[in-house]
Amino acid sequence: MCVMMSYSTAPHSARESVAAKISHGLLEFRNVRGLAGCANKTVMTTNDSAAYPDEHSETIRSAIGAAFGSIPIDAITPITGGASGALTFRVEVRSRRYVVRLEGVPSPLRNPHQYVSMRIAADAGIAPIIRYVDETARVAVIDFVESQPLARFPGGSPALAQALGQLLRHVQATPQFPRFVEYPDIVGRLWAHVCRTGLFAPGVLDAHTEHLSRIRETYVWDPTDSVSSHNDAIPSNILFDGRRLWLIDWESAYRNDPLVDVATMLDNLAPSPELENVLLKAWLGREADESCLARLALIRALTRLYYAGVFLSASAAIPRAMPDGDLSAPTLPEFRRAILEGRQKAGAPETKHILGKMFLASFISNAVPPGFDAAV
Repeated sequence: MCVMMSYSTAPHSARESVAAKISHGLLEFRNVRGLAGCANKTVMTTNDSAAYPDEHSETIRSAIGAAFGSIPIDAITPITGGASGALTFRVEVRSRRYVVRLEGVPSPLRNPHQYVSMRIAADAGIAPIIRYVDETARVAVIDFVESQPLARFPGGSPALAQALGQLLRHVQATPQFPRFVEYPDIVGRLWAHVCRTGLFAPGVLDAHTEHLSRIRETYVWDPTDSVSSHNDAIPSNILFDGRRLWLIDWESAYRNDPLVDVATMLDNLAPSPELENVLLKAWLGREADESCLARLALIRALTRLYYAGVFLSASAAIPRAMPDGDLSAPTLPEFRRAILEGRQKAGAPETKHILGKMFLASFISNAVPPGFDAAV
């Protein structure tokens, strides 16, 4: 079994600024680097309440007032470009920056515990400092930080892999997040949705459905051993502030199998066997044994199918002339070349469709998936 070693940190006394995914909403997809860096986002600065829509103005004004009282707001900057339905704003107060995030319409699979989990993570110094939350109105005010590329992490890829493993140990050592749903169930629900959309011709996805069924029969996990989990530890949700790493966007956070976050990080941020070993050892505190590696292979298949479902759900929201009958997908070098040459546009519906197929291919073959850096 994969059993976590104990982990402790010094109290986080001088917390730094940081900011606000793909949520468990079936049709929600946000193709961004992260709110803290505002990459791939369009911003317009204003100090007028016209920065936000009339129907949400009272909620947003109330959140800003609750967080800052009568202190004058220097500027409110709408942050646009996402597709999750959330409204986000950068607020400047006395030369400091914050993020106001108002969630969109809840989906049937929206995690109801995200703010509880985010508070636990913030108290542990893993997530941004929370200035205000109204769970009923689904609005939060959190600290903002200018992030740097992960590629600038001191010591390069090996040091980053070690820091990522330690970050996961820290998350999983926090007071436990609330329970929500068993991970194979959430993957199964999302996959069932994809199959119902009519995106693909009848029979095209049968092999994937059968493979998922076999994995679920093999997968064994005692829910009492679940730990606090971010459940969306993709590169855009991991920020480097020039000194340390932060995790942001806690919409999918709840108690889960500890290998889910590990699998996601390995596929996205440890692109070699050597880096995988570094990350695994930093997380586990020792070398992973055969039992751990066997379970990790199952979880990696589940996370790959989950993210295939995320991309394909987004693709299915766009009308098509006829169902797709072809699951062929480019290799990762071919896909990146198409992006560089302008034949594929990052964030476009057809690009998400192709990425979904690439994740499906990795689900069946165990080949390395494209990773979310390919989506932005």
